[in-house]
Amino acid sequence: MSEPNLKSYPGSDITITFDRGRCLHFAECVRGLPEVFDVSARPWIAPDNAGAAALAAVVERCPSGALQYTRHDGGVEETPPDPTVVTANERGQILLHGNLTLTGPRPHPRYRMTLCACGRSAKRPFCDNACRST
Repeated sequence: MSEPNLKSYPGSDITITFDRGRCLHFAECVRGLPEVFDVSARPWIAPDNAGAAALAAVVERCPSGALQYTRHDGGVEETPPDPTVVTANERGQILLHGNLTLTGPRPHPRYRMTLCACGRSAKRPFCDNACRST
């Protein structure tokens, strides 16, 4: 994995990948499965502390796409909604959920991503919470 912010957490039934550069701290993971996602533990993700289906369901709620998974039984990520769902939230972010491909210098297929709406993000088009620091 050549991405400097990408880390894998292998378990017996599922491997979770986490892109810390995309994480916006929505905390869906921590609230959904605190026995797996424990920010005070090292490593902070323990995939064997829950079943693969439950873990996949929580990962699929990550609106930024910072969390992804690969099931070892061949199961695949959810079927994305069709048409794509676009939501502007109270934080001023644009949440996308669907069959997405971001084009540009580094094309990026994803089912979930959070885009910057304020224009201040250093990671545009992705949100980095720059608007929250002012």
